[in-house]
Amino acid sequence: MTKGMSPFDRPIPDPTPRASAPVANPALPDSELAESSQRLRALIAQVEKVVVGQRAMVERLVIGLVANGHVLLEGVPGLAKTLTVSTLARALSAPFSRVQFTPDLLPADLVGTMIYHPSSGEFTARKGPIFASIVLADEINRAPAKVQSALLEAMQERQVTIGDRTFPLDDPFLVLATQNPIEQEGTYPLPEAQVDRFMLKVKVGYPDRAQERLILDRMATSRPDLRVEPVMGVEEIRRIRALVDRVRVDDRIKDYVVSLVHATRQPASVPGLGAEMARLIEFGASPRAGISLILAARAHAFLQARPYVLPADIKAIAMDVLRHRVLASYEAQAEDLTSEDLVARVLENVPVP
Repeated sequence: MTKGMSPFDRPIPDPTPRASAPVANPALPDSELAESSQRLRALIAQVEKVVVGQRAMVERLVIGLVANGHVLLEGVPGLAKTLTVSTLARALSAPFSRVQFTPDLLPADLVGTMIYHPSSGEFTARKGPIFASIVLADEINRAPAKVQSALLEAMQERQVTIGDRTFPLDDPFLVLATQNPIEQEGTYPLPEAQVDRFMLKVKVGYPDRAQERLILDRMATSRPDLRVEPVMGVEEIRRIRALVDRVRVDDRIKDYVVSLVHATRQPASVPGLGAEMARLIEFGASPRAGISLILAARAHAFLQARPYVLPADIKAIAMDVLRHRVLASYEAQAEDLTSEDLVARVLENVPVP
């Protein structure tokens, strides 16, 4: 005790136990990183044996796979969205199911139902097609709201409820959904809560002339060759996911991600955006957007065989993470500005570390 200090002047110890600092993941060995990223590139190559001219879409599907995030593919019919997902499932050698969403689809058609057995007087659960590692929700925006709500629990909680029982879903469990543009007839806008559950929303465009010529050579036959070799199974997917979690993310990268997300909510605080941008954004991105940005950027860096995330990884994946989480205001729509235009402005004006 310091001279002249009474016993009552001594600081009282804080009895609250302090949480220990989180233990950092061990460094990712170069050899293991190179081998695993090469395996993912081999998976992409297998899919490209069938699918031509959609490299960006295939890479985003693989990023969703290893980052444990659902992917929404949007594009007009005929761009090989369904073919790409089914080919990826065959190259993965994982349990796969395809659900064609229609206006008369019922929730029980997706998750299953309880079956009554008169002989025993008991009910048993008949599981639906949602019980698979990869679920292709084809033309997801053609189903009514009840079916979308049934899918919501599965996507977020990785479980479904049938009757009074809850069943866990497969691990890995991935929803790869396709949708036609909302303005087409016979479609339903997806609920905002469900759209936010998709880690990535990928816009699928037309191939160029050279790619379309190759498509004719490969597919313009009554029996096109759609064979692919299985590259990896469920256990290897789990192993690679654990490796992706060990890709380093510097604190400055995390601060950059927070700045991007906050710029969609408070654009007036960002030089170069100002109050004019605040008028154009109705709702900004949720906290789930920042989480998805980090996870997807880790997977993007892993595909490049790099054990750390760069700002370039964030920028490369940011549009697919944010385009469905930033809602344009009526004023923006009146000026023919889309959510993508607003996200592009944010990416241009937020300083890069």
